[in-house]
Amino acid sequence: MTCGACVVRVERRLSRLDGVTATVNLATGRVRVTHPESVPVVALLAAVSEAGYTASIPTDDTTAASPTTHTATADPRRDLLVTASLAIPVLILSMVPAWQFTNWQWLSLMLAAPVATWGAWPFHRRALHALRYGTATMDTLVSLGVLAAFGWSLWALFVGGAGEPGMRMAFTLLPATSDEHAHVYLEAAVAVPLFVRCGRLLEDRARTRTGSAVRELATLVPDQAAVVHPGVSGDPVEVSVPTRSLTVGQLFVVRPGDRVPTDGVVVEGRSALDVSHLTGESRPHEVGPGDDVAGGSVNEGGRVTVRATAVGADTHLARIAAAVEQAQSGKSSAQRVADRVAGVFVPAVLSVAVTVLGFWLGAGGEPQAAFTAGMAVLVVACPCALGLATPTAILAATGRGARLGVLIREPAALERLRRVGTVVIDKTGTLTTGQLTVLRHEPAAGFDADELLRVSGAVEAASGHPIARATARTARDRFGTLPAVADFASESGTGVRGLVD
Repeated sequence: MTCGACVVRVERRLSRLDGVTATVNLATGRVRVTHPESVPVVALLAAVSEAGYTASIPTDDTTAASPTTHTATADPRRDLLVTASLAIPVLILSMVPAWQFTNWQWLSLMLAAPVATWGAWPFHRRALHALRYGTATMDTLVSLGVLAAFGWSLWALFVGGAGEPGMRMAFTLLPATSDEHAHVYLEAAVAVPLFVRCGRLLEDRARTRTGSAVRELATLVPDQAAVVHPGVSGDPVEVSVPTRSLTVGQLFVVRPGDRVPTDGVVVEGRSALDVSHLTGESRPHEVGPGDDVAGGSVNEGGRVTVRATAVGADTHLARIAAAVEQAQSGKSSAQRVADRVAGVFVPAVLSVAVTVLGFWLGAGGEPQAAFTAGMAVLVVACPCALGLATPTAILAATGRGARLGVLIREPAALERLRRVGTVVIDKTGTLTTGQLTVLRHEPAAGFDADELLRVSGAVEAASGHPIARATARTARDRFGTLPAVADFASESGTGVRGLVD
């Protein structure tokens, strides 16, 4: 899909099925379908095929994949560079009369021919594909604009006198009607594929970058889990297995510094977990036997054994990723209006172009001026971003929000934000730098405050607990090098001890 007309066509085709409603998102290349049980999935796929497109059921692998792009070639950047290297000289020669040497127009033709054929071939191919299904898309406008400009230029060079040596073409803002030779429009034939290719490459890169929120959430879960399994001798042993193979009820071990692979409940050990990806709280959450833990949390304390209570799509993190994806695939009211307009935009542009051409000819204008005016309508309408601007903005906003820990449940929430004047935060721990710091320390009677900080900082430096790191960092900032610690021991849920000096 390349434009809003494609979106409307797929939605209308699916909506013809009884009880089916469909919402297509151009930016993500996905369609969300609500259908009764009487309509099988294969019927939905067939309806999309009848509209001239292909579809498949998303899986865990495709969910994490990058968004669908418009580019059909393996290396769009290389193709864009080749197109630019051929098109830019044509643009310069056509628009700078002082640089037009003898037979410059024939050199421009040699450079423009590959751009109008090979460079614009993706647009020509998709335009022909749409024609097979009796519809027109933005690619139809691009293809017609390129073919019209290139075809007229061929006629002008071989028949209209523009191929004579010494021909000069002035740069004017209005159609020329009195020249003794026809004008060539090779600059239009190369500019349209060049700029549309460049625009779509930038769009694809933006969607890949901003649509990575779901993939980034998926990376919070480790690929492997240390499962506790009975050995041959009956003693439990730890076996590393893929996280996706975990089942409810299995025991797994989470060591200090590791991430929790899935939701579960602690059965042995105590630790402190970083659950900021769920709560926004930077302060670690202390857990012990019987406490729930969420997948993706970071173990910042001791070793714990956990029994899995939810796996796969049933975990907290998976539900968050699904909510983000649903928000990205939704439509705002502005996007729905844009899609309705885009559905009739291409036929309207074609009608206007034909009307302009007929008006000029009917008013007695010269064919060259009439053709220039009609072609201008096609060329100006080619890179219309009507159906892509709004979904790309929603994709960028929801993706950026997810990376910052803000989950947007529906696109309409973004539209309502413009009316927000005051934001009230009801969780004091959320608005922090995400790093614990020591504000002050109070010694007991008979102890020196500086000596207490130096000694405690030395002992805490041997621990990986977030509070211990904050204490040790404050002590280093105050005293520099800390003394060595002997007989260090860490007791989960209690604290640390050691011998200093």
